[in-house]
Amino acid sequence: MFKGIIFDSDGVLVNSMPYHAKAWVDVFAQFGINVTEEEIYDIEGSNHVGVINIFFEKAGRVPEPDMYDRILEMKKAHFLENNRAEAFEGMYQCLSSMKTRFKLAVASGADRTIVRSLMEKFYPGIFDVIISGEDVKRGKPDPEPYNRTVELLGLNKNECFVVENAPLGVESAKNAGMFCVGIPTYIDAEKLHEADLILKEHTELIEYLKGLDEKQSA
Repeated sequence: MFKGIIFDSDGVLVNSMPYHAKAWVDVFAQFGINVTEEEIYDIEGSNHVGVINIFFEKAGRVPEPDMYDRILEMKKAHFLENNRAEAFEGMYQCLSSMKTRFKLAVASGADRTIVRSLMEKFYPGIFDVIISGEDVKRGKPDPEPYNRTVELLGLNKNECFVVENAPLGVESAKNAGMFCVGIPTYIDAEKLHEADLILKEHTELIEYLKGLDEKQSA
């Protein structure tokens, strides 16, 4: 029986990825690197170090050491200035009703300021643990984000499951040896084929979570 649920943030809890993607595209352009929003969606879940390394490598370049923090600050400023994200309908009410029976956590690749501001705005008091991309050395698809979150929850891996919407996130959860539910918010469902269960949309996710909650309370 599950005791804990770990959620990715962008695309699972909040409809925020379009603003992240636009920020990355615009910031990389300032460094002479052309990136599309679709390419950002495909590597969603990686922390800023991973994102920067991926696209500099594609451009045949190596980022200078001081670029990581500089690009992160530029991307963060762009996101916060243009962000119009909203929580997915019904998710707050669903998680609020589950909180007494499950430990709930967030494991995101986004930076700490953005993750915590979104959770405080849309999910106040809901999560026992919040992990950002800056809280781990190795971002998704490495298992570290989920290993770290499980550790902080004080649970075993087989007592938790993950809800992810990105291929690298699903890979991270499976690399950590955890059950993973996929929801293809911005991409084709086939890209989440490594997930143990794929749900079509958030209404299905809410019904799935409510079903678990009902079993737990029975």
